[in-house]
Order: sequence, then C-alpha cells, then structure tokens
Amino acid sequence: MTSLFDIYKIGVGPSSSHTMGPMRACCRFAMELNKKLDSVARVRVELYGSLALTGIGHAVDRAVLLGLSGMEPRTIDPVTIGATVDEIRSSARLKLAGRHEIEFNEVRDVVFKRDQMNPPGATTVHPNGIRLIAMDAAGDVICERTFFSVGGGFVVEDGETAAGAGETSLRLPHAFNSASELLDRAKRNGLRIDELMMANECARVKQAAGGDEMTREALEAEVSRMILELWRAMQQCVELGIVTQGVLPGGLNVKRRAHKLAEQLKARENVDAGRPVDPLAALDWLTVFAMAVNEENAAGGRVVTAPTNGAAGVVPAVAHYYMRFIEGANEAGILRYFLASAASGILYKENASISGAEVGCQGEVGVACSMAAGGLTAALGGTNDQIEHAAEIGMEHNLGMTCDPIGGLVQIPCIERNAMGAVKAVHASRIALNESGEHKVSLDQVIRTMYLTGLDMQSRYKETSLAGLALNIIEC
Repeated sequence: MTSLFDIYKIGVGPSSSHTMGPMRACCRFAMELNKKLDSVARVRVELYGSLALTGIGHAVDRAVLLGLSGMEPRTIDPVTIGATVDEIRSSARLKLAGRHEIEFNEVRDVVFKRDQMNPPGATTVHPNGIRLIAMDAAGDVICERTFFSVGGGFVVEDGETAAGAGETSLRLPHAFNSASELLDRAKRNGLRIDELMMANECARVKQAAGGDEMTREALEAEVSRMILELWRAMQQCVELGIVTQGVLPGGLNVKRRAHKLAEQLKARENVDAGRPVDPLAALDWLTVFAMAVNEENAAGGRVVTAPTNGAAGVVPAVAHYYMRFIEGANEAGILRYFLASAASGILYKENASISGAEVGCQGEVGVACSMAAGGLTAALGGTNDQIEHAAEIGMEHNLGMTCDPIGGLVQIPCIERNAMGAVKAVHASRIALNESGEHKVSLDQVIRTMYLTGLDMQSRYKETSLAGLALNIIEC
C-alpha cells in the first residue's frame, strides 16, 4: 500500500508527471547502466502521448537532461537548474549518471513523438510514455527500457504495476484497499483515521531502520518529524511565493499575483483594525496561499507534490487556513490533517488515478480538494465518518474537470484552479461537520465514478493542450 511519503514528496516544478517523473525515469536509467556505462556513446530519448504534446511547456526537455545527468527531483537545487541545462545545451555534452561524459545533441537525441500515444511494443497503456535507448560508438543498442510517468512523480517500467514498483515484504498493521475497509478497520480497532495511518507509517519506519527495537513513542516521533519536514517545505514555498514578483516563464507573460493580493489584504486589515472583520477574508487568504504555491511551481521552484505538482497549492493552502483562522489550531492538528488527507490520497492513487493525462484535472485538483477536505475535518476533530464524507464531497463537485493548460504551461487555468479547489475543500469540510456522517454517495463510489469519467473523457481534454481553453484562447 502506498505511503503518506509517496503521496507527499518534495520535488521541483512545474509538473510531477511531466517534470519529476521523466527526471526520475532518466536518472534511474542512467544509474542502472552500471558496468555498461563506460561503453555508452549516445543516449536517445523518445517521448510519447501527453509527454510529447505538452512536454516543452511542462519542462520535460529540461527534466530529461537533468535526469540523465544523475539528478533527482528531491535533492536538486532549483537555483542550479538553469545553468546546468544551459551548459549541456551550449557544449552538446552530457555527463551521464554524473560520471561518464557523452556527446548529446538535444535536437537529435530527444524526440517528441507527438503523433503516437504509446511506445511501440509496450504492454503498459498510459499517455505518459518514455523510451530510453543507450548505444555504443558503433550505434549498437546496449540497453533499451520503457517507463511510464503515472502521475504524482510515480514512475513504473513497462509491464511493472505501480504497486509492484514499491512492493516489499512489509505487513502493515492496518492495510486497507477501500474507504469502507478503512472505516471498518478503524472502528474495529477503536482508532481515528489519523491514528490508523500513524500506525502504518510507524511500521514502515521500523522496517527502514532494519527492524531495530524502537519504542512506539520513538516511532511516532520520527513519523511526526518527517511530516513536519514536509509542512515546513510547504510553508517555505508559500512564503517565497508571496514575496516574489514578476512574470512567470514560458511565453504567456502571466504575472505573479500572490504578492499583490497579500499586500492588499494586509493593507485592508490595517485600515479595518477595530472594525467588524470581513467574514470572507479567509477565502482571500486561501487564494493567496494556493496561488503562491502554484506560481512557485510554474516557475520551476521547490514544491511538495500533493498529490501532484499541478495541484500542489490546495493542501498547503487549507493547512495555512487551519493554522491562521481556526482558534486552538496546533501542531497536533496539522499532523492529523496530513495523516487523514494521505489516507484519501492513497485510495485515489491505488483505485483510480492522480494523472491529469489519464483522467483529467479531476484526478489532480479534484483529488487534492478531496484530500484537503478530509484532512481539515480530521484536524477539526471530526469523526471518521465525517472525514470520509468530506473527502467524498470534495471530489463529487470536481467530477468531469478537464485538463486543458494553455500553451502546455501549468499556469492558466491551473493556478486559479488551485485556489478554487482550496475554497471547495473548506466548504466540503464545513458541510460534513454539520452532518452526522450518513450520506447517500460513498467515497468509494465517487472514486470509481471519477475513474470511469476520466476513461470516458476524450484524450484531447487530458493534458494534451489540444482542446478546451488551450485551443479556444488562441481564437480569442
């Protein structure tokens, strides 16, 4: 079963599926050449489907160069990316796996197969395919592998299931495959959802430590530390997004707006001191928090996938809302928030999809909204049934959302869409908290509906920039 730390990962923008995924695939390919590395004279990269159609706007080309150079999204310094890419392009040389220098002509060696949705001969069917071929000086193939970037930075090799890619011998104390099973296990063990998730993550930490005897308190402290590290990364992203001004890269000349919005809100708060507080001011701040993250993402900065980069602003925005506007908010509530939200994210990842190229933006911002709604309900002390209800509401009203980024850039409508997703998440939580938990549509049913809706959606509405706003904005 997927971990919280798979759903939430530190990486770089602008896209988890189109930047982080290809970077990880290329890095894995280069590093696993091992003894064959010194025989490689050339590497050819072929990109298919959505990776080809929106690749330039999503920085797939840059991700390929960085990944082949042995760099990983979690550890790469965003400040160095531009200079590294420029050096490779100007010299037409690339240090494969960071150790073996080869000639690299990007125009020749990175091929965008815009007319093909799947790599030839691949048994896996997914719109984010990447084929990597290493050749010797005579042009003979040394190694050829095909990977798929399946959303949220997850990468699987052709024929490998997403579950199999991370399969271990670990037996989780409270494994679950559906929301109904999650609720049942929690009820039978007298646990809140966040407590159940904590127990599962503690089991992972214990295994990672080699099965060393660690007390329950020590295990929970370590998991809490790791979650709070993600939270700090989100806070830093929001802070940087709020203070940074200018125009986002990519050619659309989209201005950053989080800074100006924040300044306007601060000025209004100073003027209105002592007067009745604007009852909707919190929604304005939600917009600031979400847009700050996604402006940083669009600029290629450091973000936390939640569960993707294109939807990375929703979860941190709602967490900031909780800490700023909820009386009595504290660190314990933040931990409940991330643990419970990850439970929903896991269900979408394992039973449907979090790839915009596969199911549209309902699988990105829709899932993030669902996660944040359930997480906020947990942070506010909601029951397990109310948490499940909030998560269901969060998705129910995002069903059918297309992924149609203008120019293939994660800017319009993506940045504003995160703000809307955050507002919906808060609203969904408030609805659920005012109910007993009983409702007609279950989270399992809405997850299944989202997936089937995504499969029915025409491919041109799924991160190809061939329809929707991406097409009609040109005609305006």
